[in-house]
Amino acid sequence: MRIAMISEHASPLAAPGGEDAGGQNTHVAGLAAALAGLGHDVRVYTRRDGAGRPRMVAMRDGVQVVHVPAGPAEALPKDALLPYMGDFGRWLGAQWDADPWVPEVVHAHFWMSGLAALTAAGPLGIPVVQTFHALGAVKRRHQGAADTSPPPRIGFERRIGRLADRVIAQCRDEARELVRLGVPRARLALVPSGVDLDAFTPGGPVAPRTSRPRILSVGRLVERKGFADLIRAMSFVPDAECVIAGGPDPAETDRLRRAAVECRVADRVRFAGPVPTADMPAWYRSADVVAAVPWYEPFGLTPLEAMACGRPVVATAVGGLLDTVVDGVTGDLVPPRDPRALGQTLRRLLDDAMRRYAYASAALDRAQQRYSWPRCAEQLASVYAAALGARVPAVAG
Repeated sequence: MRIAMISEHASPLAAPGGEDAGGQNTHVAGLAAALAGLGHDVRVYTRRDGAGRPRMVAMRDGVQVVHVPAGPAEALPKDALLPYMGDFGRWLGAQWDADPWVPEVVHAHFWMSGLAALTAAGPLGIPVVQTFHALGAVKRRHQGAADTSPPPRIGFERRIGRLADRVIAQCRDEARELVRLGVPRARLALVPSGVDLDAFTPGGPVAPRTSRPRILSVGRLVERKGFADLIRAMSFVPDAECVIAGGPDPAETDRLRRAAVECRVADRVRFAGPVPTADMPAWYRSADVVAAVPWYEPFGLTPLEAMACGRPVVATAVGGLLDTVVDGVTGDLVPPRDPRALGQTLRRLLDDAMRRYAYASAALDRAQQRYSWPRCAEQLASVYAAALGARVPAVAG
């Protein structure tokens, strides 16, 4: 099957850790590679964000990345890209109208990609599958005035959800949000993100560590990820060290350092800065416990990566973490924004080696059995086939 994936701001070629580079980049790269591994022909379309970008780059066999000329050829925050989505979609439509390579299915990632996908695919009768990765209504609920999304976002998401042939929910919590948004249940499909089980393994190099028990937390340094709550929780976990891997915001790092000083735990909190993807498995293996404590999280890849490395996870009971972390089996779930509950849970787990071992074994098994990229790609390929099959009679008629 010829599959076009649209990821307007999150290129699969970008290194995670930048301002808008994170889980979606990793997701698109992993999914595209897995679909190609199943024999599909995949092209990923992302906005050209640099004058020197080639028009097309081979990511691997079966996957081409196309840089679309929409807006200035420079890096822009994703919230500034809405004015260029019309040009993005019209360029795609013209390309597919003239090029011998025409997709059978278009899979849009993020809401602005959905706008471009519907603009391009609609006149050509190509079915559109939509993954939102995050919803504006949820972001507005948790961030309030700090939300920098374009004002029309929620309305556009509602319309995209009703026009797309299929909408992918990555977890049960997102499925409920999509139904509230007005997406017809019959068009919803629940397919989680995956994890690279070749890279994230329990065996392999281990990052250097001290003799103290280690709590590791990974992610972009933004307030909603809950790193300040984790630092405050360290007051309840004597003798343990906390390592925070992520970046690159110096202002947020300074704020977190001040929080560590105020809580008198600065000597036990370490900032590792941005860590290359290839080095992350070694960091996970160095941890006794991995903490993922966001205020909200549409899905969350770091718990899966930790589980694939055979590490127990303490996570907040929000979003996708409610699906990936099985409370009392693969790790522990705690309320968001509750440093005391978090600290007490971390301390109990660090004091119980047998429980950590049991959690780690169950976490590894769950990651391998349910979240491999080939499994997720097979599920999505079935969704694509269903969307294509539903369109064929209408097109023929």
